[in-house]
Amino acid sequence: MTTPAPLPPARPGQHASVLDALGGRIAAGTLAQGQVLTLDSVCAEHAVSRSVAREAVRVLESMGMVASRRRVGITVQPQQRWNVFDPRVIRWRLDGGDRTAQLLSLSELRRGIEPVAAALAAQRADATQCRVLAAAASDMVIHGRRGDLEAYLQADTMFHRMLLEASGNEMLRSLHGVVAEVLSGRTHHGMMPASPNPEAIALHDEVARAVRLGDAAAAEQAMRAIIDEAADAMEGEQG
Repeated sequence: MTTPAPLPPARPGQHASVLDALGGRIAAGTLAQGQVLTLDSVCAEHAVSRSVAREAVRVLESMGMVASRRRVGITVQPQQRWNVFDPRVIRWRLDGGDRTAQLLSLSELRRGIEPVAAALAAQRADATQCRVLAAAASDMVIHGRRGDLEAYLQADTMFHRMLLEASGNEMLRSLHGVVAEVLSGRTHHGMMPASPNPEAIALHDEVARAVRLGDAAAAEQAMRAIIDEAADAMEGEQG
């Protein structure tokens, strides 16, 4: 009997590719709750070694999306067990059919964390953080006028990341990946206007100014207005 030829060594990006494929299918419901896979079936479908497949499954287990048991296999878990704060889970859900529910959930989460972060930043931000916030808001003006949505996204992401960092709270700071995925998902799924709303950009400048001046109430109010504007805009796009 001829021994099957071994698979070639894993190529760079193979693990990420298998992880994205499996995670995306689970998030979209293509791989439904309770469905059972095997390591061999993952290897065969994606033409990868067992070590690559095993690593992808291990990461999905850490996210609560699958559970592996000997003699049973790899079982897709219910959504209630997923680590919904993992940026990759958020990205997969935005890419799949769960987009509307995911965006609503994320908007509600942002209302609970970013206004608080803005108020704390007004009390705790250092001079460097204030400069980064102001620069990011200025970049948003420039890129918004040009209609360069990718450059605008980078500036917007930097603004919100720095705001969470400037809050001085490690729990809030750890959520920057969640907010980044919301901003990226809105841009990459066609939920941003070709020319970003000048009022939304002006609100970012208001937050930066309030933080620099140490006005916690104004920073919190302006940040809440930013999130409300984004939520209303997304609802309009979906409607």
